Amino acid sequence: MRVGLVAQRDNHRAVSLACAIADDLQSAGASVAVDRTTREAFEEGAWPDDAASPTPEGMDVEDLSSCDLAVSVGGDGTFLFAARGVGSTPIMGVNLGEVGFLNVVPPERAVEAVRAEVDRLRETGSANVRPMHRLRAEGDGWTLPPALNEVVVQGPQRGHGRGLDFEVRVDGSPYSDGHADGVLVATTTGSTAYNLSEGGPLVHPDVGGVLVTEMCGEAAMPPLVVDTDATVSVRVEGADRAVAISDGRIQHSTTLPAEISLAKADTPVNLAGPPLDFFAALDKLDS
Repeated sequence: MRVGLVAQRDNHRAVSLACAIADDLQSAGASVAVDRTTREAFEEGAWPDDAASPTPEGMDVEDLSSCDLAVSVGGDGTFLFAARGVGSTPIMGVNLGEVGFLNVVPPERAVEAVRAEVDRLRETGSANVRPMHRLRAEGDGWTLPPALNEVVVQGPQRGHGRGLDFEVRVDGSPYSDGHADGVLVATTTGSTAYNLSEGGPLVHPDVGGVLVTEMCGEAAMPPLVVDTDATVSVRVEGADRAVAISDGRIQHSTTLPAEISLAKADTPVNLAGPPLDFFAALDKLDS
């Protein structure tokens, strides 16, 4: 049994909690590895001298797919970072008391919840997971890593006079066109993130779908929800370049005119652990 841990960068609480989880798991006979940044924090004094087990080894985030379970400790950004490398490996998110749409486990239950998932894996050979589909963006000769929350297609910079001319098609049928800062295409998992801030629809993550939202358009394009298996294409022109951005982290710049296709990725993210209380998380979002 091998568990991979990723703690939020430069966050003492996250690193301390990762220490507690790792020490408990190793004491129970599990093998634990942490991402290299967390390992550096452990070596710099975070790992307690009186820990019952040795400091876990370091690993690249891309190698989390070799583990039986991955655990992210921190905010949604940390979860998205860890999710890039998990493949089909179940991943559990531990929050630090924030909203927790992806990080479902509260900090006070983290050690207990991770141990319970490891025990389940040992006893049954499988985790209790909720698949969350991802979006794949591709253009002429390039493909971005799949996005769990959203893909944004926009100009190099946002603001007045810096937008793009766009046309949105769904499975080849035209939906809308116009001029805007950009177009955001999100999963229902990402409806509460960037999508919501741009005026997109709020959708329960158990509802399958792909969300299409215009970003600061000159003429309003109604936000759209289409089937999970639909292909959304965004053709952009009217500027020198456009940028496609996956989950706010990885981007590709392309010359215009260009057409970017967005569709469900082959491999979902398998969220492990207790079920999400979506409406409790929404209540935190409003507070």
